[in-house]
Amino acid sequence: MPDPAAQTTELADVMANCLSLDNPRSLFLFAGAGSGKTRAVVEAMKKFREKHGQSFRLSGRNVGVITYTNAACDEIKHRTYYDPIFSISTIHSFAWELIRSYHDDIREWLDHNLTTQISDLEEKQRKGRAGKASADRVVQIEKKKARLARLDTIKYFAYNPNGDNIGKNSLNHTEVICISTAFLADKLLMQRILIRKYPILLVDEVQDTQKDLIDAFLAVQQEHSKEFCLALFGDEMQRIYSDGKTGIAKAIPDDWAKPAITINHRCPKRIVRLINTIRAEADGQAQEPREDASEGFVRLFLVQDGDETNKTAVESEIARRMAEVTSDNQWFGENREVKTLTLEHHMAARRGGFSDFFEPLYQVAKFKTGLLDGTLSGIPFFAQKVLPLVTALQSADRFAVARIVKKSPLVSADTLKLSKSPMDEIHKADDTVRSLFTLWDDDNDPSLIAVLKAIAAIGLLAIPDVFAPVISRPDSAEDESDADDPAESAHDPSIDAWDKALTAPFSQLKSYVQYISDESPFGTHQGIKGLEYPRVMVILDDNEARGFMFSYDKLFGAKEPTSTDQRNLADGKETAVDRTRRLFYVTCSRTKNSLAIVAYTVEKEKVTTHLKNAGWFEDDEIIDI
Repeated sequence: MPDPAAQTTELADVMANCLSLDNPRSLFLFAGAGSGKTRAVVEAMKKFREKHGQSFRLSGRNVGVITYTNAACDEIKHRTYYDPIFSISTIHSFAWELIRSYHDDIREWLDHNLTTQISDLEEKQRKGRAGKASADRVVQIEKKKARLARLDTIKYFAYNPNGDNIGKNSLNHTEVICISTAFLADKLLMQRILIRKYPILLVDEVQDTQKDLIDAFLAVQQEHSKEFCLALFGDEMQRIYSDGKTGIAKAIPDDWAKPAITINHRCPKRIVRLINTIRAEADGQAQEPREDASEGFVRLFLVQDGDETNKTAVESEIARRMAEVTSDNQWFGENREVKTLTLEHHMAARRGGFSDFFEPLYQVAKFKTGLLDGTLSGIPFFAQKVLPLVTALQSADRFAVARIVKKSPLVSADTLKLSKSPMDEIHKADDTVRSLFTLWDDDNDPSLIAVLKAIAAIGLLAIPDVFAPVISRPDSAEDESDADDPAESAHDPSIDAWDKALTAPFSQLKSYVQYISDESPFGTHQGIKGLEYPRVMVILDDNEARGFMFSYDKLFGAKEPTSTDQRNLADGKETAVDRTRRLFYVTCSRTKNSLAIVAYTVEKEKVTTHLKNAGWFEDDEIIDI
């Protein structure tokens, strides 16, 4: 077994040699779950700084480092002592930094994009008929035409990667990624700018970084391999987002360096053996536990699935049994501290009490990634403005209220400048806040749409454009002319989804925000990137998941692959078993101490036989409930 410290040092040396200005060599670092990848990357960055730091400072160049989360950014900045030669950011921040100075080019791209969108909407309007969908399109067309008309009046564009971009000159998250990708693909000058400013670019979690932008980076590297070093870090088995780069290992050119980290620093020995077995049929990559790792615990509980099954009671009983097996009282009772991971987010939403808000939005494919990371247009408005305001009001925190309200249009610099009595405007803002808070009188839990309409009516906060069609809709839930035509009524699912989600009580928003911030006891594979927990309960339930993209019954041998699965396998495409295997690997590999796997199935015997024959579990690790 390799020594962990020695392997980290060796990897850092290999990467540092690749990150050479004289003879750059691009690389792909395979790093499985719990591999301590960040440690090795930071050590390589430090070695690079020792050799090239001074020349980079004098020439004004940077090593670009793209991470997946703000927390990862902060960690790497701290470990590299905030050295300015390392430009460390999320993908959205990096993309914006690349294009932010080219306002004329941005304007030209927006002009073409908006014109195309308006044309498409008008064509659908001509073919459609009067009704709710038609009224929604009218609002969308008006908004887009208004934005198109004011493009020439905008001197500079703005963007906040961590907020809701609702200013007249603001770009949204999707636009920033699309524009930067288009510029890199189509403009030779932008490629030269990238190489000049960032001759070395490191991209972490590459398998989940927006695939079109990764393809653009790869194309630039191929065209300029002698002067641009691209270093990609990740693991295909841990890909969790649908817009990430698939088949990343196959896309790597043969002349790249391909180091690997084989030690798992997180999981106990039993869990490492399990996750190695899980991925054995996928790519054969295997890890080794630390020599000082504990043995750990894993149990598979098979539960007969059915309408009468009380899943809350079953999962509570399983937690009690795990407390006995592990002699760990934090599995059950007052001291319980267990992370419950589900296959699908709506399963976590139901257990976490925010399904009325979450499910309508999650059904819209283009919303999924933004809904899960909190960047979906409209979410930051509620999560970063409305929720903090209401929380401050409920806790009588006047200073927090004042901090939020000072950004209100009611007390903007222009408003106060035009007012004959600025103090009256400030008092008016205070009155509007109090009037908003009356929605919670008598322990009421108002709907999100009621809160949104109240804010819009009193002008307390600027309302994002995404909510304009919803606010303008009449209160009646159904439009007869649309109801007669299913194609017409379903024309714009994004507006319908917001319309339905906003009927949820405000309290569900708070539960949702806790969920995406990993402050909830429930989660899924998609919300736990890089995270770890002492006690993990994984819920496997195909019926409740309601999905056709995944199937634990197929992975566990209870169901045969479909003809589509067989066709995809023959064509070299991803199958339901492949996707499910990835999810199972990611969830199980979060475990630091003990793991309970709860499988709801109607084929207990088939599952037991298959998993024993496959060597996934020992006899005493499979428990029939």
